[in-house]
Amino acid sequence: MTAAAGDRLIDGYALVVFDLDGVIYLIDRPIPGAVEALGALRAEGRSVAFATNNASRRSSEVADLLTGIGVPADPAEVLTSAAASAELLRDRLPAGAAVLVVGAEALRAEISAVGLTPVDRADAAPVAVVQGYGPQVGWVDLAEASVAIRAGATWVATNTDRTLPSGRGPLPGNGSLVAALRHALDRVPDVVVGKPEPALFTTAARRAGTGRTLVVGDRLDTDIEGARRAGLDSLLVLTGVSDVAELLGAPEQRRPTHVAADLAGLFDPTAVVRVPGTPQAGGWSAAAVDGAVELRGAGRPLDAVAVLCAVAWETGTGADVRPASPEAEQALAGFGLAT
Repeated sequence: MTAAAGDRLIDGYALVVFDLDGVIYLIDRPIPGAVEALGALRAEGRSVAFATNNASRRSSEVADLLTGIGVPADPAEVLTSAAASAELLRDRLPAGAAVLVVGAEALRAEISAVGLTPVDRADAAPVAVVQGYGPQVGWVDLAEASVAIRAGATWVATNTDRTLPSGRGPLPGNGSLVAALRHALDRVPDVVVGKPEPALFTTAARRAGTGRTLVVGDRLDTDIEGARRAGLDSLLVLTGVSDVAELLGAPEQRRPTHVAADLAGLFDPTAVVRVPGTPQAGGWSAAAVDGAVELRGAGRPLDAVAVLCAVAWETGTGADVRPASPEAEQALAGFGLAT
């Protein structure tokens, strides 16, 4: 149910780790309320970090982008899957080793920065292939990677996000390109570095030292699952990819600790709920009826989400929800749930 008045979510944590796309910005435009929320955290002297699976920008470029949209950030606060992948390869390969890079220039730069040699052809005899998102990645890049991997090169994927958010809806992400290679090679990557693997989150928490860490994300399959794997609390915000329908059907490893419409939930106790709630709370009640979840009553829409999670997760009914009151019908419609 909704937190008690005066009990701010942010006050329970020493560090907040934010995903970027879908949480702070959409491509390169700030999500409404994000600049104000980060400004409030800075004003209170709170520790923040940013963790992104997007391997198309370096940490310094991400920090510059954040600063440019009104969220001042230091490169040291930014953890990217590109940098983490380069560091992993640095620790496994001899200095100067050739690495075939499939991705954006930022990924090549990270490989160079750790003392390895980026190449783009299989005939350069690379000992590893690192694959990350890049808007210009095409068939030729995948073909070279395929040849190199078949010749014995270690295959590292920066991340496996199926999609990335955009103003036109979800677009193919690095996971979709990895899937093409996986299908062609009939095998999976040797290593996946980014979320939902826990490394980005555990690194951020380790840098922060003592105190609890909260992960804020918009995707259940990367941000929330990654937080759970790292043993950290999480806040799902409904400003990006995952919606209430996906939340209700989420398996246990993808269930967040809290849900909010946006980052206002960090500060406003009435704008966030802990999930799952109970089958009856905040003026709402829910029960499994004929294989679906029936919602009745009236109250704050977010309280309805907590109530629905309690029943849907317990019974496995997922997003098959129907209203039993006019207020329930309105709440469900607001979350895009068919009634």
